[in-house]
Amino acid sequence: VYQDLAKQYPTFRERSENAELSTEISLQPWRAFRPDGVILFSDILTPLTGMGIDFQIGEGIHVEDPIRTMQQVQKLRKLNPAEALPYVGETLQTLRREVGNESAVLGFVGAPFTLACYIVEGGSSKNKTYQHIKRLAFSEPDVLHALLSHLADSIADYVRYQADQGAQMVQIFDSWASELSPQDFDIFSRPYIQRIIDSVRSTHPDLPITLFISDSGGLLERMAATKPDCISIHSSVDLQDGIKRIGPDFAVQGNIDPGILFGTKEAITQRIIETVKQAQGTRHILNLGHGVLVGTPEENVAHFFEVAKTVHERL
Repeated sequence: VYQDLAKQYPTFRERSENAELSTEISLQPWRAFRPDGVILFSDILTPLTGMGIDFQIGEGIHVEDPIRTMQQVQKLRKLNPAEALPYVGETLQTLRREVGNESAVLGFVGAPFTLACYIVEGGSSKNKTYQHIKRLAFSEPDVLHALLSHLADSIADYVRYQADQGAQMVQIFDSWASELSPQDFDIFSRPYIQRIIDSVRSTHPDLPITLFISDSGGLLERMAATKPDCISIHSSVDLQDGIKRIGPDFAVQGNIDPGILFGTKEAITQRIIETVKQAQGTRHILNLGHGVLVGTPEENVAHFFEVAKTVHERL
C-alpha cells in the first residue's frame, strides 16, 4: 500500500512534509496490524530545514551545503518547531484522535552526533568511512562541539513539541554512534544525548524516552548512563546479556532479527517465544532489533503481530 502511494508522490519529503500524507502513511500499519504503537511518519532529518540546513532524500541523502567551519555553525538558526514543522504537529494531533486509547502514538528524533554525521559528511558517509566528521572531531573539535551543542538544544525543543502535539513516547535514534570508539562516544555523543534527556525531563518529566543505537553491543553501559526510560537493544546483542549489562532500572525494547521475517511462520513463532522468555522479569516491549526490511512478506509481518498478541498463552 505504501509503495503504491510512493509512486504517486515520488519524493520522501513530499510524503513526510504533508500532514495529510504523513498521517495516511502512519495509519497504514495501524489499519493492517493493529500494533500497540503507531509511529509518526517522518525522518530524523526533518527538523534540519528549520535550522537553515537544506537536504534531499532520493537515491540517498544529500545535504546541500555541508557544515565544516565555525562560521557555518554560527549561521544556523535555533529550531522553532511550531513555525518550521507545523505538519509534524498536525500529524501527531490527528493520529491521537484516530487511534484514541487503542494504541500509543510514538514520536522520534535524531541524536546530535548522527544528525551531525549527515550535516558534516553532506549525506550518507561514502563507504561508511565518516572521514569528514572524524577529521573535524580530531582536528577541529571546537567546531564539532559547537554544532552538537546547537543540535542538542534544538532537538530537545523538538521532543517537547512532539509531546505537546500528541506523542506519548519519543525515541532518540543515534544510528551512527557505534562508528565512534567508546571513549569518543563519551566525548561526542553521550553528553549531548544526556543534555536532551535532562532538558526534556525538566519540563516533561512524565514523557517516556527510548534510546536506540545501531550495532550497540559495545555501548550498552554507556547508553544506560544517559538514563533514558527505555533502551532499545539491537538484534546483534543477546537480550539476556544486554539486560544484565544495563541493570534493572530500564525498560527494554527489541530485539528480534528483522531477517527472521523472511523465514517460515514456525521460525517467527519460535523466535518470538524465545525472546519473550529471555525478557521475563523485566519490562519488555517486544519489537524487532531494527526496522522491517524492504521485501519482507507482509503476511509474515501480520503473523508476527498475531503471535506477539497471544504469546503468553504459548509459554
